[in-house]
Amino acid sequence: MFRSLSFLRLWTGTTASGVATWSLPFILGLAVLERSVTAVELGIVLAARTAGFLAAVPVAGVLADRHDRRRVVLWAGLVAALAAPVIALGMGRSVVVMAMAAAVVGAGQGACRPAFQALTAEVVAEHQRQQANAALTLSVRVTTLVAPGLTALLAVVVDTRVLLIATGVLWLGAALIPPAGAGRTPITTDGAGTRFTADFLDGIREARRHPWFLAGLGALTAVIATGYSATGVVLPLVSRDRYGTEAVLAAALTAYTLGALVGAVLVARWTPRAQGWTALAGLACYGFAPLSLLLPVPAVVVVAAYVLAGVGIELFNVPWFTATQREVDPRMLARVSSLDFLLSYGLAPVGLALIAPAISHFGPEPVLAICAAICFTAPAAAALVPSSRDFRAVR
Repeated sequence: MFRSLSFLRLWTGTTASGVATWSLPFILGLAVLERSVTAVELGIVLAARTAGFLAAVPVAGVLADRHDRRRVVLWAGLVAALAAPVIALGMGRSVVVMAMAAAVVGAGQGACRPAFQALTAEVVAEHQRQQANAALTLSVRVTTLVAPGLTALLAVVVDTRVLLIATGVLWLGAALIPPAGAGRTPITTDGAGTRFTADFLDGIREARRHPWFLAGLGALTAVIATGYSATGVVLPLVSRDRYGTEAVLAAALTAYTLGALVGAVLVARWTPRAQGWTALAGLACYGFAPLSLLLPVPAVVVVAAYVLAGVGIELFNVPWFTATQREVDPRMLARVSSLDFLLSYGLAPVGLALIAPAISHFGPEPVLAICAAICFTAPAAAALVPSSRDFRAVR
């Protein structure tokens, strides 16, 4: 794959956007430790970024199907690159400026996601897309594993404002480096159909043509909104109260990333016969994470559960992206991808907002039990849809 200059440019651009996306909350967390911003200001800025992301995703999906996808990536990256230094400018001076700039960065991030997904299908031949998607997700996992330590080391020698400006440089790379895609004929409509709403509804109708997609998206959204949210809230508490050390928290999160690395490498070399069922089984593996926090097990079992969850999530992600690129009408791929990101990522904050008060009211045990059950049963229910066996239309 990396012998292809076009794919190398695509991989570099997506990696740059991934590093920039991941690093913003971490850098702002360092700023809280330095007392440059308060915890409340951090929450406001990150919420504004999420709002910008959610607002931009459906718009970008339509634009990337109407226009050249490379151009959408370019403008989205440039917008984020210009806004990132403004966050640094507002730090310690105006939380409003920081929040507005973060919303623009989030919009750039949200606009990139469906455009990159569709551009991958244009740059990479169909028989190589599974390996390509595995390589793309592998870069994200390596970044998550290595970048915290490197960023913390850099923060010792440079100001956090400089690190924020560096994220703008990364976004500039994400804007300028990716290659042009293959020529295509976008779907065009006249009259009322040229409006955004009509175009987005066309994307929804295209998604409905693929029952496996709706079933898989429902399962993914359920797992993220429940299991992912619950473990995010409960893991620090369990690490502190049950095991008496934050080391379990750090070990579990690292184990999840290492498991995802293993999963990405595995799925790059392995194509199971019932690919969709295998992917959904991998997604269900996330249920072991809340289950391990529910049961009074040794710390090593919690770490092992997170390894299994990490492996499983990539066994799902890579075939999921590959199947979407293969099955969906290429002229509507960005819109369908935007629907994917809008629901799966968009409902994660909602899950977090509901899980925390639920734990406070009912206690962690019943909430974890329900979330684990949903993580296991939602992918199983999705597997009952006939076309889910191979993530392919039944013919």
